[in-house]
Amino acid sequence: MSSDLKGKVAFITGAAHGQGRASAIALAKEGAHIVGYDIAKPMEYPGYTMGSEDELETLKNECENLGVTCLVFRGDVRDDAAITNAVNETKEKFGKIDILFNNAGICAYGVVDEMPEEEWDAMIDINLKGAWLVARRIIPIFKTQKSGVIINNSSIAGLRGMNRLSHYAASKWGLTGLTKSWAIELAPFNVRVIALHPTGVNTPMNDGLAFLEGTTAKEIAERSAGNLIDVPWVEPEDVANAVVFLASDKARYITGSSFVLDAGLLTR
Repeated sequence: MSSDLKGKVAFITGAAHGQGRASAIALAKEGAHIVGYDIAKPMEYPGYTMGSEDELETLKNECENLGVTCLVFRGDVRDDAAITNAVNETKEKFGKIDILFNNAGICAYGVVDEMPEEEWDAMIDINLKGAWLVARRIIPIFKTQKSGVIINNSSIAGLRGMNRLSHYAASKWGLTGLTKSWAIELAPFNVRVIALHPTGVNTPMNDGLAFLEGTTAKEIAERSAGNLIDVPWVEPEDVANAVVFLASDKARYITGSSFVLDAGLLTR
C-alpha cells in the first residue's frame, strides 16, 4: 500500500463501471477513500448502456470491503446542483478532497456535416463542459488546502484526429487544453493537473459502439486503434494503474503534461 495515498479522498466521475470503477478500486486498495459520481441511468444519446445504480452500490460495497469509506452519488456532470451537492456532502464527511479523476464521458460516431446539433452539444457538454463544472466546485477546496491533483481522462483522440469522431476529438482536445491552462493557473496553490490519453480500453463503451455500428467490440477496437503492441485494447486496470501513479507523490513533479497510455498507437 502506498503510504502517500492512504487516507486521501478521491472524487471520481463516471465511477459505476469501466475505467472509473477500476480506478476507484485501485485507489481504494492503496487506502484512499472513494467518492463515486455517475449518472447511473440510461441516456437517449449515445443510446448504449450507461452505468447503473446497482453498479454504484456494488462499487461502494467492494471499496468498503477493502477497509475504506465510499460515498456514491447519482448525478449528471452537466447538472451543477447535483455536483455541488455531492461535493458539499463529501467535504462535510471527510473535510477535504485530494484527487479528482474527471473520467465521465461518452463516445459515438457522427459524420461532420450530418450529425444533429444536439449530438454535438451532448458530446461537448458531457466530455468537456462536465469536466469544468465538476472541477470548478472542487478547485476552491484544493486552493484552501494548498494541495490537490486533477487527472482529466482524455484519449488518444485528444492528440490526433479520428474518422467520424470529430465531436469526440474536439471534446478530448479541449480537455488537453484545459489541463495545460489549469496547470498554469493552479501551480501557485500546489495543485497538479494531468491529461491521461488511453488508446481503446476494454469497457462496456466498446459494446455500445459495436451495437450502434452493427459489429463486434473487438472489430471496433482494431479498426479505430492500430496499436503497435499486438492488443486490440488495454484493460481498465491499466488505466487505473496510471491513475494511482499520477495521483501519488511518485508523480509529484508531473503537471501540465499528457500521460500517454496508447500501446504505441501514436508512434505510427
